[in-house]
Amino acid sequence: MATQNFCGRTRREMLWQTGCGFTGLGLTALLQQDGFFASQTKAADGKTDWTNPLAPKQPHFAPKAKSVIFLYMYGGPSQVDTFDYKPSMYGMDGKTVEVKTFGRGGHRNQGRIVEPRWQFKQYGECGKWISDLFPHLGTCADDIAFIHSMTADSPIHGSAMLMMNSGRILSGHPCLGSWVNYGLGSVNENLPGFVVMLDPRGGPISGAKNWSSGYMPATYQATMMRSSGDPILDLSPPDELSGGAQRSLLDSLRDYNRQHQTVRADNSNLAARIASYELAFRMQSTAPEAVDISQETADTQDLYGLNDPQSSKFGRQCLLARRLVERGVRFIQIYSGGAHNDDNWDAHTDMERNHNLHAGETDKPIAGLIKDLKARGMLKDTLIVWGGEFGRQPTAEYAQGSGRDHNSYGFTTWMAGGGIRGGVSVGTTDELGSRAVDDVFHVKHMHATILNQLGLDPSQLTYFFGGLNNSLVGVEGAQPIWKMIEQESA
Repeated sequence: MATQNFCGRTRREMLWQTGCGFTGLGLTALLQQDGFFASQTKAADGKTDWTNPLAPKQPHFAPKAKSVIFLYMYGGPSQVDTFDYKPSMYGMDGKTVEVKTFGRGGHRNQGRIVEPRWQFKQYGECGKWISDLFPHLGTCADDIAFIHSMTADSPIHGSAMLMMNSGRILSGHPCLGSWVNYGLGSVNENLPGFVVMLDPRGGPISGAKNWSSGYMPATYQATMMRSSGDPILDLSPPDELSGGAQRSLLDSLRDYNRQHQTVRADNSNLAARIASYELAFRMQSTAPEAVDISQETADTQDLYGLNDPQSSKFGRQCLLARRLVERGVRFIQIYSGGAHNDDNWDAHTDMERNHNLHAGETDKPIAGLIKDLKARGMLKDTLIVWGGEFGRQPTAEYAQGSGRDHNSYGFTTWMAGGGIRGGVSVGTTDELGSRAVDDVFHVKHMHATILNQLGLDPSQLTYFFGGLNNSLVGVEGAQPIWKMIEQESA
């Protein structure tokens, strides 16, 4: 079949020349990163010298943590069934009490008590009461600081998730990982600075808004990684470009750019071009090694629960997180729960079925992550954060069943490592766990604590947009939760 002619060229020739043109664009970008065009490269204003936005930056003060692993329990785990022990609730099952609540069912003044469906026991030297849902995590109690008085502005999933991730209930703002990327840059340009791993059952409500860079450049947004198959799509080169074929392509691209004088063809510049291509090759080859968990020992894989079908997927993600932290990735967020209803922690109908499922999937992997980091001497500078967008009410949502509605008036989150005091509990809720009553904290205080541990002043980390110096903690600001932060000895 004859090919159509475009200005004296065949269609095949047009496609070939266009394709090779794209390699020239890639080369230009790589040379620019290496400073080859430093004397000519300007920022968008045409005046300021361009700088790599992900170049490592100095923190405001000496950090306690280098990286963050945020374990996000999507849907809202129940605080009174997990870590906020309320012994007075036992024996009250089915009793109607006066209690003010606010969830997706609106404001209510009374409800039917659903007593905890699990027993609690004390763990560690600190004697922390932890539910039977988390027997493995209980063995790490002395490494964890629990915040029992967390509050948020919304009891609705979409807006509450945006607040937990970006500090605002409205979309369009950079998320926490983007702020960390912006504030500190990356120490490993071969890997993303910000990674998100979703539950295999699907993504959360609001989707990519939860890991967006908002009004910041897209450079700071997250890179998605999968829990099965190739963690990063399109990372592996096609078969026809394996081995020597890649080197052959390198030579061809080098010859093409020399012929078309993409850059000056003296020896030093030729060496720079080759070095840039090799850098691209290293970037393509670094990530597969980083996510290859087959390099881990059988004992390590068992520690994360990879041998148990129930915990294997989340365990693999936690193990990947540890490997990425080892290689300099700043911020990793792992979602437990996806899609809708009982595919996540959103237990509106049957507490036992829902929380047995999700705690069973995450208990051993999370404990394994803490223990593995600690054994490797990495827990001291890796901050682990656990929590959902809100908690759950002490009363039933419906006339029948054990399901609980959303509760943003008082719920539990926790942190470990990265300069956080282990074996402590901060804040309290009332006797039913319906709302925070002592040392009440807001999500912004949690964000401020994370930034502080990374050596960033929450009020000084700003980005100018829309005529304002915006910050993660807002114009009103927020202090870190000092009671859970290790203090320097005199």
